[in-house]
Amino acid sequence: MGSGTGVSPDHRATEGQIEDELLALVTQLTNEITWYMRERGLTRADLAARMGVSPGRVSQILSGGENLTLRTLAALSTALDARFDIELSALKGGDAFTSRGTTQAESAAAGNHHMRSRTTHREARLGR
Repeated sequence: MGSGTGVSPDHRATEGQIEDELLALVTQLTNEITWYMRERGLTRADLAARMGVSPGRVSQILSGGENLTLRTLAALSTALDARFDIELSALKGGDAFTSRGTTQAESAAAGNHHMRSRTTHREARLGR
């Protein structure tokens, strides 16, 4: 969105946050796919053949310059014989909106446990 008249500073700030989050998601996604392919010795041409698309299309996807659809993500995971793990977590601890009926201390403890198991999983995957 442009910074035309009638657009509040709050709205512009929100749009900026959305763009930052989009860039982070695209970077994480393309890094994960690239790592997964490298670990299995797959080339972009191999992935293209498995997806039934051109190598150029795979390059477009992995360049991170576009907003991928869920269908494209499903095609990628199918072609890679893998599954994407998606997690939504609070940006800051002690958020008043963590969940109904859960105290902040309980939320923090649960979040720490989940983060440890996620870190352990990633370290195991990376051979650490």
